[in-house]
Amino acid sequence: MASREPHPAPHPLSITADRCAVIAEVAQGHDGSLGFAHSFIDVAAEAGVDAIKFQTHIAEAESSPDEPWRIKFSYEDVSRFAYWQRMEFTEAQWQGLREHCDEREIGFISSAFSVEAVELLRRVGVAAWKISSGESLSSELLRHLGQDGVPILISTGMSTYAEIGTAVEHCRAGGTEPVLLQCTSMYPTPPERLGLNVLDELRTQHGCPVGLSDHSGTIYPGLAAVALGAVVLEVHMTFSRRMFGPDSPVSLEPAELTSLVDGVRFLERARGAPVDKDAVAAELSEVRNLFGKSLVSRRALAAGTVLSDADLTAKKPAFGIPASERTVVVGRTLVAAIPAGHVLQLADLADPSR
Repeated sequence: MASREPHPAPHPLSITADRCAVIAEVAQGHDGSLGFAHSFIDVAAEAGVDAIKFQTHIAEAESSPDEPWRIKFSYEDVSRFAYWQRMEFTEAQWQGLREHCDEREIGFISSAFSVEAVELLRRVGVAAWKISSGESLSSELLRHLGQDGVPILISTGMSTYAEIGTAVEHCRAGGTEPVLLQCTSMYPTPPERLGLNVLDELRTQHGCPVGLSDHSGTIYPGLAAVALGAVVLEVHMTFSRRMFGPDSPVSLEPAELTSLVDGVRFLERARGAPVDKDAVAAELSEVRNLFGKSLVSRRALAAGTVLSDADLTAKKPAFGIPASERTVVVGRTLVAAIPAGHVLQLADLADPSR
């Protein structure tokens, strides 16, 4: 019999303005294999993500035998309903997955697609509630989940601006400020449909933290989103894009996932360290001298020569009068003879006030 007592709190998902939480989305990539699901946790942890996300489907609670295929991809399931049945794990198996996440120190998240799935996951314990694009209009669910005290992440892939506003109100009514994830429910999402501009629009219109749920199958949109201030980034993961399943073609492979996380952390350091150009220029003064140029005599010049533009050229390094002072030097008088190739110094010039 399934346990009805809550389990210890899961490894938390921290969402802050200065560090983007990276979530690896498995979805149905395990294809019903509990072993694959556990393997995904290890790969995600090794890549350095903050959390891994599954989907909790309970066929009897969310679907009916008449549910049509959006795309008939399965070779073994006679119906969409049968597919959801094959994707189910028991509560004990979900608990094992969550404990594995705790051991690897990453957050456990799973999208719920029914009230029964919510109740199961609440007993198991999640690091955050993830509302998929197709479930974002469930007002009762949003208010209910807001009382758990963990982050609520809402994908907006099928929502209008007005519907997004309503979802935010429901979450706030439950006591939680949601994170709004720009998302386009196209698989794969082409560059022209990513909607990176929407990040700032959602932040401005609703005052919520924002992020990106990406289905492009590349690392580029995620990096761009972090540069634009995303605090959550969700990407699909797979062992190989040649694996069976509807999400594999739009997923990142392990090496790509690692590169994405590395890039995110690199950009966070960059965004967290504003640069003062004057201070950097001063810091690089020695290098500036090596790469800069000084005024140099083109030929031997006698004492008393009034310098003309034709007498001068510019050469590295900048150990004399800077080449930028050329117009000031022209017309000045030499106090002593100088050879060809001489790097001009202020001491070579007569005082113009005398």
